[in-house]
Amino acid sequence: MKLVLWDIDHTLIATRGVGREIFADAFEQVTGTPMREQATVDGMTEPVIFRRTAELHGITSDRTMFEAFARRSAELHRQRAHDLRERGHALPGAASALAALADMNGIVQSVVTGNIRPVAEVKLQVFGLDTHIRFPYGGYGEDHDDRAELVRTAIARTRAATGAGVALADVLLIGDTPADVAAGRAAGVSVLAVATGRTPAEDLAETGATTTVPDLRDLSLLRELLR
Repeated sequence: MKLVLWDIDHTLIATRGVGREIFADAFEQVTGTPMREQATVDGMTEPVIFRRTAELHGITSDRTMFEAFARRSAELHRQRAHDLRERGHALPGAASALAALADMNGIVQSVVTGNIRPVAEVKLQVFGLDTHIRFPYGGYGEDHDDRAELVRTAIARTRAATGAGVALADVLLIGDTPADVAAGRAAGVSVLAVATGRTPAEDLAETGATTTVPDLRDLSLLRELLR
């Protein structure tokens, strides 16, 4: 069995600003403070983004505050599913890549994402990208601040759920940021870097990704990595 772990934002989908609006609304509702600026989000987990954004506003947050924020964020994502669908989009090749891997024998697909699990599910369901994803196997923002730990969590969950001895050599992480690459390398797995986010392909290649591609439309390299 081989395990493919997908990042979500800017790898499979783009929310085109809706995600930031929801974050701002949830932040204000939980902290009572309008969000003037947001901490860096690329490759960061949701608890880290929330904590650093709170710090930018002079707020000392704790886990209880984050959990309240996470619940509100999940509710707002469900309420604004139509906005996500209308303003956001699946990235080129995403649906075809998920379907192609589902057709390959022995491939299991899940996610490693800084999003909390309910938000990850909404984002992929909105664009019809959830069919082939085993959400219970994934690693999510609420699991740990460190993205490499999310990779390890997903591998452990997959092993526990399937009873299969998933070797690190049989795991492929797919993401769009240097943080994704660093997490995969730290966890000892291969990384396919996709230049559909804010980091150019040449910069991603320099981070040590196993392979770098401009987008997911050409599946030849992806299939090669999974042979």
